[in-house]
Amino acid sequence: MRPDLFEAPDYYNLDDLFSQEHLLVRDAARQWVKRDVSPIIEEYAQKAEFPKQIISGLAEIGAFGPYIPEEYGGAGLDQISYGLIMQEIERGDSGVRSTASVQSSLVMYPIYTYGTEAQRKKYLPKLAAGEWMGSFGLTEPNHGSNPSGMETKFKDMGDHYLLNGAKLWISNSPFCDIAVVWAKNEEGRIHGLIVERGMEGFTTPETHNKWSLRASATGELIFDNVKVPKENLLPNKTGLGAPLGCLDSARFGIAWGAIGAAMDCYDTALRYAKERIQFGKPIAATQLQQKKLAEMITEITKAQLLAFRLGQLKNEGRATTAQISMAKRNNVEMAIKIAREARQVLGGMGITGEYSIMRHMMNLESVITYEGTHDIHLLITGADITGMPAFK
Repeated sequence: MRPDLFEAPDYYNLDDLFSQEHLLVRDAARQWVKRDVSPIIEEYAQKAEFPKQIISGLAEIGAFGPYIPEEYGGAGLDQISYGLIMQEIERGDSGVRSTASVQSSLVMYPIYTYGTEAQRKKYLPKLAAGEWMGSFGLTEPNHGSNPSGMETKFKDMGDHYLLNGAKLWISNSPFCDIAVVWAKNEEGRIHGLIVERGMEGFTTPETHNKWSLRASATGELIFDNVKVPKENLLPNKTGLGAPLGCLDSARFGIAWGAIGAAMDCYDTALRYAKERIQFGKPIAATQLQQKKLAEMITEITKAQLLAFRLGQLKNEGRATTAQISMAKRNNVEMAIKIAREARQVLGGMGITGEYSIMRHMMNLESVITYEGTHDIHLLITGADITGMPAFK
């Protein structure tokens, strides 16, 4: 494993705009990634295994529910701090960031926002500490971009609910302790339920043979007549808007996280280009390589500014779903293009596990699809600016 020599690019001096708290939070996450993620991540990606030993470290840097109030175990940070933590973690690996995103935005967020006080006190402190890990059940085998068509259902049996159905492509599912599951009641209304490991009929088979997010655990959630206690229903919001609100928070984190992956690819390519000698000089001195590197830093800078402004709007409670979609779509596309260009700078070495670029490139193929596909986010922007949804 090569030493982690990463130096973060900041071409427009954005550090001047961050608070002291922002910088402390970011730097703590950055140092943790260098110490605990970079030395092991290539091995775990090759093994297609999630390194569970890093869970406690993720909790220590505040990666689980950083914006959740301290009374529930969170760090009580703002949205820009959340974004910066996701940026640093994804600089290490998108799969590790997925684990943190799911825990924060798709499990803790709905429990905090849509749940009862009893649910908050029962679940959030353990989730924040990494004692319990969660997953989020929305996508189904037959319903991805159209979650409103979900087939997972539950019935009121008097003293409990009876849940049946299946969810697919679920991060953290193989080892989750709880799952926030979205299902339709007998009237067809979507509700969230907290399903706990150990409930009879609840299984979480792992998905194997992935070429992407190999260091992240992905699986299914299967519900076969699962008896869910009535107190496990999230009561404060129903309808499709409830899970979509969670996705807004997750997509915001991805918009920042993708910058981290791009920064790592750029830094790797820049360092390599300065060291690689061909035709008697470093390839960094050639016009074509400078074009690649100059375009990379330009796109990263634009994405950083987009994310920062979105973070300000999120802090003010003014960020719209469409604005979040634009940032997610733009920044992930930016990152995947930079990964591909950076791989070319390294030539054949770019495909080896000695460098991070090919792993980032493969991971980003998932990131550009999950939490709303690249095309769906384009249509969200299109619907917002024209007032005419093109989904149907």
